[in-house]
Amino acid sequence: MNKVWNLGRRSLELPRRPLVMGILNVTPDSFSDGGKHNDAERAVEVALEMQADGADIIDIGGESTRPYSDPVGAQQELDRVMPVLERLAGQLTIPISIDTRKSEVAAAAVDAGAEIINDVSGLEGDPEMPHVALRCNVGLCIMHMRGTPQTMQDDPAYDDVVGEIRDYLVQRREFCLNLGIEHDRICLDPGIGFGKTHEHNLQLLRATRQFTEIGSPLLVGHSRKGFIGKVLEDKNADRTAATLGVSMALAAAGANVLRVHDIKPTVDALRLFEATGGLGEP
Repeated sequence: MNKVWNLGRRSLELPRRPLVMGILNVTPDSFSDGGKHNDAERAVEVALEMQADGADIIDIGGESTRPYSDPVGAQQELDRVMPVLERLAGQLTIPISIDTRKSEVAAAAVDAGAEIINDVSGLEGDPEMPHVALRCNVGLCIMHMRGTPQTMQDDPAYDDVVGEIRDYLVQRREFCLNLGIEHDRICLDPGIGFGKTHEHNLQLLRATRQFTEIGSPLLVGHSRKGFIGKVLEDKNADRTAATLGVSMALAAAGANVLRVHDIKPTVDALRLFEATGGLGEP
């Protein structure tokens, strides 16, 4: 597998421990932190705190993609993310990722300093997105989602959830390569919680090594998601510690990027996990 993730303007080394991507949703309705960072100044403060706490990437999103969320127009999404992005571009030293399905938003964000396009639709939600991804020459994260946020949890079914999603990610990577996007710019994400039952999510997490064997960096977004409440048999439980448990399992299995809400606990846990041999021999 590539040891670096090429973001165009720079490359991220992929160490043995996963990189930590901090989630910064500037939305009123995201499933865990919606409404907390609506004010641009507060969002900037939180992003800088994440960097200070050890985040390797900040992922900014202006549209909720939780189950049954309502879509927003490109202008509304731009109005949410651009004031934050423009302020952060000159202050952060770590890369900014734009979490969007819209080519217009992706292009504007890259012009403002974003170095990664994180598209939960696998570059399929907007017919112009593949061309923007090629032209912008930044890092890409391609995720699997069954349907749309409005339909994805309507009885998702698979004959072989791991095999089907693995094949999908391989096919989407091949699509990008045929378009002219370089191999080392592509990161893959199995899409935990996006068109999967709780058991599907667990099967995918158990199969992390099968996804790392594809040969591209692997990002996993498991933080605070519904399957955790299901396993704990308490949907109202604080999910921070449980998320850390999953993060350590993913680290042991070779995941390259963890997309999480709680930066400092994750960074601290990974440091101790590595120091005590949790990642195995170098």
